[in-house]
Amino acid sequence: MCGIVGYIGTNDAKEVLLKGLEKLEYRGYDSAGIALVAKEGIEVFKEKGRIATLRSVVDEKAAGTVGIGHTRWATHGEPSRINAHPHQSKTERFTLVHNGVIENYEQLSREYLTDVKPASDTDTEIIVLLIEKFVGEGQSVESAFSHTLSLLKGSYAIALLDGENSEIIYVGKSKSPLLIGVGDGFNVIASDAMAMLQVTKQFLEIMDEEYVILSRDHVVIKTLNGETRTREPFIAEYDASDIEKGTYPHYMLKEIDEQPFVIRNIIQQYQNEDGTIRLDDDIRDAMKQSDRIYVIAAGTSYHAGLVGKQLIEKIAKRPVEVHIASEFLYNMPLLSENPLFIFISQSGETADLRGVLVEVKKHGYQALTITNVPGSTLSREADFTLHTFAGPEIAVASTKAYTAQMAVFTLLAVDTANAQGIELDFDPLQELGIVANAMEVLTDQKEKLEKIARHYLAVSRNAFFIGRAADYYVCLEGALKLKEISYIQAEGFAGGELKHGTIALIEDGTPVIALATQEHVNLSIRGNVKEVAARGASPCIISMEGMNEETDAFVIPAVHEFLTPLVSVLPLQLIAYYAALHRDCDVDKPRNLAKSVTVE
Repeated sequence: MCGIVGYIGTNDAKEVLLKGLEKLEYRGYDSAGIALVAKEGIEVFKEKGRIATLRSVVDEKAAGTVGIGHTRWATHGEPSRINAHPHQSKTERFTLVHNGVIENYEQLSREYLTDVKPASDTDTEIIVLLIEKFVGEGQSVESAFSHTLSLLKGSYAIALLDGENSEIIYVGKSKSPLLIGVGDGFNVIASDAMAMLQVTKQFLEIMDEEYVILSRDHVVIKTLNGETRTREPFIAEYDASDIEKGTYPHYMLKEIDEQPFVIRNIIQQYQNEDGTIRLDDDIRDAMKQSDRIYVIAAGTSYHAGLVGKQLIEKIAKRPVEVHIASEFLYNMPLLSENPLFIFISQSGETADLRGVLVEVKKHGYQALTITNVPGSTLSREADFTLHTFAGPEIAVASTKAYTAQMAVFTLLAVDTANAQGIELDFDPLQELGIVANAMEVLTDQKEKLEKIARHYLAVSRNAFFIGRAADYYVCLEGALKLKEISYIQAEGFAGGELKHGTIALIEDGTPVIALATQEHVNLSIRGNVKEVAARGASPCIISMEGMNEETDAFVIPAVHEFLTPLVSVLPLQLIAYYAALHRDCDVDKPRNLAKSVTVE
């Protein structure tokens, strides 16, 4: 949940590092820092806060052709200048940045560093102190680096500078994402390719428990036992222009507006010339042969998984369970004889999911990843991958990745049904086209949704979202969006559960946003709205065309009943966006959150 950049070449590294950190700020923005190899030694600049704050403290005259940088989301030690990266050894010979969590740092400190007092409260500083200790005992820098890595338990992506050798950056990785970018006369380091698209599109993957000796012209990859590895670079698929805001005030608004395009792109990517769904035969066989599907996810992706469960069960008639990754890892249920695991992650780097995937592979079970980032850790390590083709998503609160995941689940469900000979009475690609059109209609009604947000949520301290059937799953996501970016305490509930306790929380004026897009429960959810209104709540009904009533606050264009979650979530995304604006919140970078959750 932090970001690393590095540069070794012939040009000034300072601006390359700062621009790279700006692209990675979605991964962490508690503090940031850079280190440059200068003639006088290694210069370190770091500060609490955003990259803009870091820029203000970097000496304009500072320069160097080698450097590393880091933007932090705090795990050990409060956000502060002292706890910010880079960290240095006691003699300041070694300078290091680190992503991840070192689980045994206290044990290592007791065992090796009893005579050294760390300057910070971080687990990271222990790493650089160990390296200096081992070098002081006679080991080479490379040996001390690999020795230290072999002692670490947990997750790490590390870049190390040696003040006595400006020709090398040492890099190591385990369970935390890190890439090497390859250039002509230079090489770079990045947690995410987006950070370095400004200078290269060629990247090398670094596998777990590998380390790299990086110079201007060479990349030497080794395992911790000293074996040299060779690997061909891949071309990053993103265009640098994809990650710019353009004329939008926030990435989140841009990404909400991009959803119609994303759905159309998914249709194009998964459609054969004859109009049928294009899916890998191996994925189709795995779906058919499994006796139960286990969907593993977290946060917004978990909510997409709940919708995916309904799609697969209703369309393909296959049993599905949906589990929160962090719970599944430590409380695995009794599994069926031939399970298939589906992992859903926007980034493909989510630590909780990877932990489950490692356990699943130990048992020999097959795994499918649905992700927005091909080449990500989950994509590489699973047996199969379905790409969501949503393009870079920068705002911390996920929007287009969520609807893309549900669209891909739709195609997976339909393809599985077709493979089983189940006849369907709808064309999924055509229906997804209708969804894209409906999304465009909704994104053109921002003014109405802004008024709803202002009326119901501008000064509210809490809010409820209620729905039944598929609407309940969307309400969970709507509540999450609102709490993520506006800090309003919001919860999603199944409408029928209100009378089993939650209705006790209703007070005069409590906003209750109700979804009514499911014909078979339309009257039931409207009955629930009357129950809360009778107790003083301020209800806001968002309904679907064809089952709307005159007093409804907002009406969504009609789409196929299976696909209503793809469109009903858009008004909730925009309501959350405008509620956050009215409360002067940082929409793209909400407090305490990071985009890519790469630690447990």
